Amino acid sequence: MKKQAYNPYLPLDEYVPDAEPHVFDGRVYVYGSHDKEDGETFCMLDYVCYSAAVDDLRTWRNEGVIYRASQDPDYGKKDSIYSPVVREYLYAPDVVRGNDGKYYLYYCLSGKFGQGGYHGPIRVAVCDTPAGEYQYLGFVRHTDGSPMRDGVCFDPAVINDEGIIRLYYGTQYLSEEEEDFLTDEDAIKEEMDMFNKSREEIVTHAAGVSVMGAYSVILENDMLTVKEKAHPVIPYKVKGTSFEGHSFFEGSSIRKVGKKYYFVYSSCLNHELCYAVSDYPDYGYEYGGTIVSNGDVGFNGRTGSERLNMTGTTHGGIEKIGDQWYVFYHRLTHKSDYSRQGCAEPIEILPDGKIRQVEVSSCGLNGEPLAAEGKYPAAICCVLTNGHMPHGSNHKFTEHFPHIGSGDGMRYVAELQDGTLIGYRYFDFTGAGFFSVTAKCEQDAVIEVYQGLPEGYISVNEIAAECIAEIKMPASGEWISCGAEVPFAKGKYPLYLVYRGKGEGKMLEISFS
Repeated sequence: MKKQAYNPYLPLDEYVPDAEPHVFDGRVYVYGSHDKEDGETFCMLDYVCYSAAVDDLRTWRNEGVIYRASQDPDYGKKDSIYSPVVREYLYAPDVVRGNDGKYYLYYCLSGKFGQGGYHGPIRVAVCDTPAGEYQYLGFVRHTDGSPMRDGVCFDPAVINDEGIIRLYYGTQYLSEEEEDFLTDEDAIKEEMDMFNKSREEIVTHAAGVSVMGAYSVILENDMLTVKEKAHPVIPYKVKGTSFEGHSFFEGSSIRKVGKKYYFVYSSCLNHELCYAVSDYPDYGYEYGGTIVSNGDVGFNGRTGSERLNMTGTTHGGIEKIGDQWYVFYHRLTHKSDYSRQGCAEPIEILPDGKIRQVEVSSCGLNGEPLAAEGKYPAAICCVLTNGHMPHGSNHKFTEHFPHIGSGDGMRYVAELQDGTLIGYRYFDFTGAGFFSVTAKCEQDAVIEVYQGLPEGYISVNEIAAECIAEIKMPASGEWISCGAEVPFAKGKYPLYLVYRGKGEGKMLEISFS
């Protein structure tokens, strides 16, 4: 069987969220944060880079560590005037090729749980090659050399717009319903501490001008100095605008498609990547829609309570690789926001400029459904739910619910409970065949097999599928494989499994023969 790509597209022991994909000279490079397996907070590891040939997205090369947090002069310092907390973690970066042909990496430094990550300034490192060893260059500054701290300097994105270097960044901590919170002095103080801003900067909310929101600024050719005062890109107060219900939260990303600018961001709902379009780089944006949700919320009318995975932070970007556009995003593992894995889906930019929401899948960059033959890790499932999955936000859950976990050097689907749905989209089935599952079960269990969503998990515009086979799994403290002849329909179909049993289970592998 030929090599295939599946989600997550990097090795299962790798955790690179917040991906910004860029094509440089025939290869696509993915830059992102770097989480730790079963980590205790965000972004615990140094930046690594992965790359692939534009005509072979099934083979990714680990370029190694390209930048270390310890290279930043403020690493580990507690006495910085810009941050009263120790900052040791590298947050979501972006890379751009400058007019001099060098590559510039923009990033923020943060402490545990995001503390100090909003304090700025934005930092810059430089390298002669896309995935070499970057060296610290400096911080984004005003012409007088002082750090640029207009707005909230967080999640930088950068583009070389025909020789003009444009930097985007920002966050919007308040939800739309809390925009008029400023009668609460405790809330004002909390915001002052969080963003390391003065009271005067915080209370400008009331005038509709805010330190929060998405900002843009033009840089000089030194890639550090700003040419002008930064200004908001999209509306901060969104009620009555096209952004209502999907306002900016964080995760700025920018692309130019023809003569249009596409601003991609994580919305206030936190589980979706949305986009806005404008004829201009720094104003005039109109909301376009959702590109992807890591819980499939919104797809086919699916509601938040019907999410098909644990949802949580998402951040990513779009890129044209060869003739195909893709969206890069991430999923959550280990019952937290702290061990996120990169995923990708093909998308289409329609003639009218719209991007339809795509569903999360297991086949991602493969270019076609996965072949229903051979073995696959169970952890490539794109659907994992007990019917009431939580939404994570800077938190590690202790409650039992199904998730991607790890142990003894393996990655698997853990804490399966009665009624848990495990889904894989899509396989190319050749017809009836033998299908098996490798699992551990505390008590005797049964795994039901479906080629469509079963009753209890469908949303509007969906029809429930019938169970086509059952696999009996005996109780065992060891990994065992059990299977059955399954009358698979021929063609492209999803594969869904439902776990039935009183005790919990783990699933390591699925296999077709």
